[in-house]
Amino acid sequence: MSLWGPLKPIEAPPADAAHKLHRTLGWPHLVALGVGAIVGTGILTLIGTGAGLAGPGVILSFLIAGLVCAAAALAYAELATMIPQSGSAYTYSYVAVGETIAWIVGWSLILEYSVVCSTVAVGWSGYFTGFMDGMGWTIPKALANGPELGGVINLPAVAIIAVVAGLLLVGTRESATLNTILVALKIAALAMFVAVALPHFDAANFHPFFPNGVLPHAGPDPLHPDKLIKLGVLPAASIIFFAFYGFDAVSTAAEEAKDPGRDMTIGIVGSMAACVVIYMVIAATAIGAAPVASFAQSAEPLALILRSFGSTTAAKVFGAVAIIALPTVILAFLFGQTRIFFVMARDRLLPEGLGRVHPKSGVPVAVTIGTAIIVAAIAAFLPLAEIAALANAGTLCAFVAVCVSMVVLRKRDPGRKRVFRVPAASLVAVIGVVGCLLLFATLPVGTQVRFFVWNAIGLVVYFAYARSRSAAARP
Repeated sequence: MSLWGPLKPIEAPPADAAHKLHRTLGWPHLVALGVGAIVGTGILTLIGTGAGLAGPGVILSFLIAGLVCAAAALAYAELATMIPQSGSAYTYSYVAVGETIAWIVGWSLILEYSVVCSTVAVGWSGYFTGFMDGMGWTIPKALANGPELGGVINLPAVAIIAVVAGLLLVGTRESATLNTILVALKIAALAMFVAVALPHFDAANFHPFFPNGVLPHAGPDPLHPDKLIKLGVLPAASIIFFAFYGFDAVSTAAEEAKDPGRDMTIGIVGSMAACVVIYMVIAATAIGAAPVASFAQSAEPLALILRSFGSTTAAKVFGAVAIIALPTVILAFLFGQTRIFFVMARDRLLPEGLGRVHPKSGVPVAVTIGTAIIVAAIAAFLPLAEIAALANAGTLCAFVAVCVSMVVLRKRDPGRKRVFRVPAASLVAVIGVVGCLLLFATLPVGTQVRFFVWNAIGLVVYFAYARSRSAAARP
């Protein structure tokens, strides 16, 4: 028992058959799951949003966000190989700090993963409607946008969530194999973008490099000139941050990895390292190929850049691949979300029935369907930038908890075997914690308020319902 409630053992007690996941994933599946989660809406869509806040300096925003995420990824890799349980940051906090903090982290992860799925679905909708327009089939604005963007409901976003949820219900290994194929297709499309755009590279597009400065300051919203927002490199980094995380979805699969010690390390560190390189190349190519102002507010900035210099065929191919492959991000995060719900239910902090898995597919069916309904509702009615910022708030909370948990377990249990050990762990933890707090401070005030309101509601649920039913608190 700690100051923050009971602790969870590092080695989880055996689960009964109805609450036990199947070990079917190797490290290639996990690397593909990580790359599939990381390379998605962040680079395909949010590069435009970030460029609108920072100008060409968005490249530095990518670097700052990537550094913070790299620190967190190292901490995740150590804990994922040390604690072979599903649940990601929720489980690590439960083991290291206690149940109350674990609940806050788990509640924040519910926010993160749900909103990420919704954000990516909205981003996919932008590419889908743009592609359909190019083919001569226009989807009515009322059915392709939420109310804030002048529509009624974002129907394409709802549809793609339903398709991905159906795929997950088929089985974990089957969906992971298809994910691997689609990730390879997505990387090939990004390589095509670089090959087509590089001949149009113009260094003049990088001047001025910091038109809105580095530190956050108030300025007019490009979409709503009468509304003030935070501009600068750091505010852009707090949004672009969304483009880097996804490796944490790999850690939710610890109980489904064939060899957790080896597979989790390769999956987390390998996917993060690959994506840092991909992002820096794509960002530099995009800005060099077209002035920032020309794509800053586009829902499909990379396809727009291709069309801007007459490569309509390449733009159509790119848009088609984005439509086919972008759902891998939804798949990875919807997978992660269902596993967070699953573990919290198995710990009896949520209704225990949600933790039951299908005997043949090994999938928690009730959780998968319920999660799909929630994220579809969010995607149907909210705009992309707003929900992306809210997702970042939940993720930053989780990353802080993981870095702190790594340090706590280093001090409390220094002799335990760690398949992967973070070098200079204290320094990495400081970079992760301070960087996350700094990025959180630069998020829009409305996003910060919504995050704290969400967690206030969560604490009410915890003390009124979950705490008394917790499995860890019982003999």
